[in-house]
Amino acid sequence: MNRRNMLWSAVSGLGAALGASSAKAAADAGTGNRLKVVYHLSDAEKVNFVLGNIQNHIDGVGGPDHVTIALVIHGPALKAFHSAQANPDISKRVGDFTKDGVELAACGNTMKAQNVTLTELLPGFVSAEKGGVVRLAELQSQGYLYLRP
Repeated sequence: MNRRNMLWSAVSGLGAALGASSAKAAADAGTGNRLKVVYHLSDAEKVNFVLGNIQNHIDGVGGPDHVTIALVIHGPALKAFHSAQANPDISKRVGDFTKDGVELAACGNTMKAQNVTLTELLPGFVSAEKGGVVRLAELQSQGYLYLRP
């Protein structure tokens, strides 16, 4: 084997090892082998789409015990989660997600702008006091994969 072939074999082997390591890291992100995913929602017209994505995600991995999901909501989309305005389908989905352990975080800045308190949102929400974008960054720094459908 000449030097060029030896070098190519070494580089190929290193690339394969790094690829396998990256895939394993992505699979292991989270508790045990559970992926951690944060969904970002700010567009009012995407509320049902994103809630459907989250349910499909939970179903696709075999249930809530196989994934850790957070949903961070800010901007116009938060209005859909005001208790007084929420439609029955959204209320049911939020209740189901709460039972499944999905973290539902409402942007503190948006809550102030919309003049709404945590008690006026559907049950199960927590306040992202520092802001929705700050919460998104915190979760990403904890290994959550970011999805913005």
